[in-house]
Amino acid sequence: MIRRLGPNRLIWIGLALLLTGIILPMLMVMKILTSTFFLNFLSYFISLAGLITGMIGTGLYTAAHRKKKDGDHRS
Repeated sequence: MIRRLGPNRLIWIGLALLLTGIILPMLMVMKILTSTFFLNFLSYFISLAGLITGMIGTGLYTAAHRKKKDGDHRS
């Protein structure tokens, strides 16, 4: 399933999750959202999921482009 999404889409999903994981605590600090135990852990796990998703997407992107370049330069 991960390969079906494609590396670019995984990177964008990871970025969106990371931004959500940053914005939620900011809203809690500004007292727009009530800081609850559940919301704190949710924002942490959303941020962690974004980091992992972005790293997987970056790895797939690098692997796909490395294969293309290696095929061109091998003798």
